[in-house]
Amino acid sequence: MGCFGHTDPAFATFFSLVRRRVTKEKRSPLFAVWIEKEKLYCGTMFSVSTLPTGLRVLTVPLESTAAVTVLVFVGAGSRYEVEKERGISHFLEHMFFKGGKKYLSTKAVSAAIDGVGGEFNAFTGKEYAGYYVKVAKEEKELACDVLSDMLLHATFPPEEIEKERGVIMEEERMYQDTPMYRAGWDFEELILGNTPLGWDTIGKEEVIRTVTQEDFVRHKQALYTPHNTVIAFAGNITHETAVSLAQQYFGGLSGSTSRGFETFSGYGEKRVFLRTKNTEQAHLVLGVPGVSSLHDDYFAQKLLSIILGGNMSSRMFLNIREAKGLCYYISTDADSYLDAGAISTRAGVDQSRLPEAISAIFAEYVSCAEQGVTQEEVERAKAYFKGKVTLSLEDSEECAHFYGKQQLLYPLTRDLPAYFGEIDKVSIAQLNALASRLFKPQEQRLVVIGKEQDEKALRALLS
Repeated sequence: MGCFGHTDPAFATFFSLVRRRVTKEKRSPLFAVWIEKEKLYCGTMFSVSTLPTGLRVLTVPLESTAAVTVLVFVGAGSRYEVEKERGISHFLEHMFFKGGKKYLSTKAVSAAIDGVGGEFNAFTGKEYAGYYVKVAKEEKELACDVLSDMLLHATFPPEEIEKERGVIMEEERMYQDTPMYRAGWDFEELILGNTPLGWDTIGKEEVIRTVTQEDFVRHKQALYTPHNTVIAFAGNITHETAVSLAQQYFGGLSGSTSRGFETFSGYGEKRVFLRTKNTEQAHLVLGVPGVSSLHDDYFAQKLLSIILGGNMSSRMFLNIREAKGLCYYISTDADSYLDAGAISTRAGVDQSRLPEAISAIFAEYVSCAEQGVTQEEVERAKAYFKGKVTLSLEDSEECAHFYGKQQLLYPLTRDLPAYFGEIDKVSIAQLNALASRLFKPQEQRLVVIGKEQDEKALRALLS
């Protein structure tokens, strides 16, 4: 949930068993670091160093670009909240842009980055928050200067808090007025229940209207600590330079993490959620509980979602949009968290054809469970998956995200050959067993936003 409308990149991260070589070496007379190096698919290396404070510094050098992205990942997503704090993580993300010691206002931050043609943004997810600046390689110190001033010296001025309350409320209303977004949030709450993992990141209006400067300071001190943070550099930069910059600009980050998050306890029992609203289209999300990002079937679930509705040659697109003309948009996605997951299909359809669309998507799930997938579909999905990842990693920002997120959330970090190896290992038997286990009729959950008023009729469609 970016404060400038940025959406979090869609690649989930994963647990890895990649072998590592770890050596201790002195990078400068001022401090010692631990270096971990692994080969990257493109022939370069990605490296990870730990500063004396516990702050991890990850570098992915890319000689083919003239850009550098500096991305700060923090384990401070919305699932770290309790009921009385709902929305503070996202609000805090906004407030970091309101001025520090050197850059005293949002205007000063914007002017510094705009002045060199750079890009900057931030996002808050369920399990982490991120802040990045992307600039030409010559301006990498400026990127670090701006980010460090924001994160180490933010003052959270009370007058800015008051103004930002209105901004966030308008952001929340924007999503409320966009059923494609709202249906996804409703589905997560339906399937993950009334838990921090099921709550949307925007939070509750009463929290947004009452949170104080002291609340922000307390939340920052609890989570924005060296051991809970990763600084990822990607682009035209060496690891030695990145470590030096991290020490210079982020070495002052201090404190110890004083809170964790509630372990996910179980999926919601309710099967249908209806939000009656006067919309032009009916918007629906139909899906099932899935597997977590640490599960052995994580990659199989990703491939299943591609086969079902991940592209224009998928089953949902060909059988429901093309063959039946039921919708303009339809897609299937797999979402995975550390201890939970889901696979779901969303679509926008004519109000009068809503029952037909629900039945058609339901039938595709049942068909997949009962008849399985074909070898041709599996090979095509694998090639598509690997191709999309390869193309995304040409961008320094995506590269920083891909590796930095892994380093933050998981014990080890996979490089591209290891990642592709996991995709290649998935067998048709594994996919069919997973489909049979997931797509049981009694496990399917449905969210609808539209003019429909009969929730009982919707439940009947899932029998």
